[in-house]
Amino acid sequence: MRRANLRSLLLALVAAPGSRADLAARTGLTKATVATLTEPLLRQRILLETEPQSTGPGRPSRPLRFHPEAPVAVGAEINVTHLAATVRTLDGSTVAHRRTEIDNRTRDAENIVTDTADLIRTVLPDNARLLGIGLAVPGTVHDATVTRAPNVPGLTGIRVADHLSTLLQTAETLLDNEANLAAFAHLWPGPAATPDFAYISGDVGVGSGLVLGHELFRGATGFAGELGHVVIDRDGRPCNCGGRGCVEQYAGLSTILATAGHPTVDTLITALADNAPRARTAVSDAGAALGIALSSLLNLVDVATIILGGSYARLAEHLEPAIRTELHTRVLSSRHRHITVTPSPIDPDAAAIGAAGLITHRACHQPERLEHFPD
Repeated sequence: MRRANLRSLLLALVAAPGSRADLAARTGLTKATVATLTEPLLRQRILLETEPQSTGPGRPSRPLRFHPEAPVAVGAEINVTHLAATVRTLDGSTVAHRRTEIDNRTRDAENIVTDTADLIRTVLPDNARLLGIGLAVPGTVHDATVTRAPNVPGLTGIRVADHLSTLLQTAETLLDNEANLAAFAHLWPGPAATPDFAYISGDVGVGSGLVLGHELFRGATGFAGELGHVVIDRDGRPCNCGGRGCVEQYAGLSTILATAGHPTVDTLITALADNAPRARTAVSDAGAALGIALSSLLNLVDVATIILGGSYARLAEHLEPAIRTELHTRVLSSRHRHITVTPSPIDPDAAAIGAAGLITHRACHQPERLEHFPD
């Protein structure tokens, strides 16, 4: 019972600071129970009592919030062309963040993980109390192992999280697919605007995270969401996964840039602003290919919101018309309800944010994990 009550209290504080009376009202707990639960958290510097605030007649209240020295979580991302690390508080505030551009396509796991550990060391404040590390990778994950990473093959078959924990001599590291964690960043710590959505990440590869009923859907073995390898042409272009005609080969960033004749997203965006025909055609064709794959997804799971992340977020206004055309033509439910296609509000760092959120979410839902931090 105490753990359940403490969980309710922590989740209420994640939503907003509040006085003991306010927290009691929001959680349904008694004021005495709230007072009992908060005392050890104050001693542990997990919570902080702020200056009295007068809200009307009677004694001024003293709102509680998370302490600036409360334990923090690290979220790290290994991507095809970059590494990122972020430090986040229990209520989702960013303490520090850093991203470095590096091509990981031909690198081995040892070098990638070593660089990731070094990056984490640069962002983690001295004397920080660490809740744990979340790690996002561009591949499928099962039983704490990267089972397939076509665009960063050096990670395949490696227990990357265990290796990172060993290098940093720290607590357990949790591992998940980057698109799953980017989708999770839209769920926690704030509730998503809609209970059901598909997050679509577009960079070198195409990934997706599927959210149903405010819960991340991973499938039976964690492999759900591999939109990039939905086949849109059975005799089409060969793919790194070993198949042919995968949407990734038509709507991935490498294909868009090569077709448009531009080296970077920045130069492509400039060309699109100048209405360059080749650039507009390349992005429109990619949007159509993506729309075909998304139509299959939406016909299967019947969600009505698509969030575009990664490079797709930056190209959203140019991708969206072709995506919508395909969705309107191919998705059965489009005749009955509006389908929203929108850029992510938190990219480009959604995967790292979600990775840190994986740790803070666990700490708030399993508050016993906070009890080992000393007074």
